Amino acid sequence: MEKVYINRSNILTPFGFSVETNWEQLVLGNSAVSKIESFGHLKNFYAGQIDENIFRNIKNQIINNEKYTRLELIGIYSLFQIVDKSKIDSRTGFVLSTTKGNINQISNSLEEASIPLFAQKIADYFDFETEPIVVSNACVSGVLAVNIAKRFIEMDFFDDVYVLALDELTDFVLTGFNSFQAMDFDQCKPFDKDRKGVNLGEAAACVYISKEKTNNSFQIVGEATINDANHISGPSRTGEGLVSSIENALKESDITSNKIDYISAHGTATLYNDEMETIAFNRLEMQNIPTNSLKAYFGHTLGASGLLELVLAMKQAQENLVLKSLNYTELGTSVEQNITKENLNKEINYILKTSSGFGGSNAVIILKKVEND
Repeated sequence: MEKVYINRSNILTPFGFSVETNWEQLVLGNSAVSKIESFGHLKNFYAGQIDENIFRNIKNQIINNEKYTRLELIGIYSLFQIVDKSKIDSRTGFVLSTTKGNINQISNSLEEASIPLFAQKIADYFDFETEPIVVSNACVSGVLAVNIAKRFIEMDFFDDVYVLALDELTDFVLTGFNSFQAMDFDQCKPFDKDRKGVNLGEAAACVYISKEKTNNSFQIVGEATINDANHISGPSRTGEGLVSSIENALKESDITSNKIDYISAHGTATLYNDEMETIAFNRLEMQNIPTNSLKAYFGHTLGASGLLELVLAMKQAQENLVLKSLNYTELGTSVEQNITKENLNKEINYILKTSSGFGGSNAVIILKKVEND
């Protein structure tokens, strides 16, 4: 089977427009989640929101007569940092991950809220020759998009693929999560005994995937996606789908669970998700592996979250530093898990990134750090 590598990446969050800018803030233990006095139907809650002032800078760099929505600008600017237009051809794929896309535009027309149209506008900006592939499968979309890109390369459908994952804060999303009673109106606390629910956020993340490796590459050695169909919004209490996903990814990777150096968990800070994940990890004897959630740094960025956290998992491996799971003080799950309370210096060669979402969806990916030549 053809080896597949992640070679370039970028993120755009409330912290800034690059991995390095974000990393500086994360190492200091800062959070992009802040108090929002009013947004749509909600008041006085915490979320990760991109400052509107940044769009002045973005619009100055995106020279095009086309009218773009706020979310399209976020996506274009993020991807702008890693795309080499001169090498895009009919063998280059484009995969876009989002849960809601331009849902904010639905008041104007159904067409403007169309996710395929949204994806095509971004593809047209970069002159992609192939039709964009849209992945919109709840909160596993970001990880699933990378998995799908890898499979297309393995099947020799593409030589290389750009993956973009993005979502924004909207009244629709906020009121939806609030109706589930799944939000914490203070700062969220993944895996903690006092956790109450998620903070939401917005971000974009992108990667370039190909058969060629470069310095600082990561090989995608295993991945899997399994839906346990437990409930429309509640995860399996036994972690069945997540366990099976990890088992399949380990099998493809040809490694055992004790080879994993670091787990980047989904870690939404809801009562049921964090419990389910720790049960799944325990069933696979992975409870002692350093584990963190990045949700308290950015909020839950929906379709962007899996890829955002994967990019930052790679950065942690490059720096051999596992970030602390922000706002975590005491374990609040029924089984043990090694949740990091402080930044941990540790050699990281194998990463497991997990993601779970509504409808019983689960997606995981295992990366191996490639030694530079």
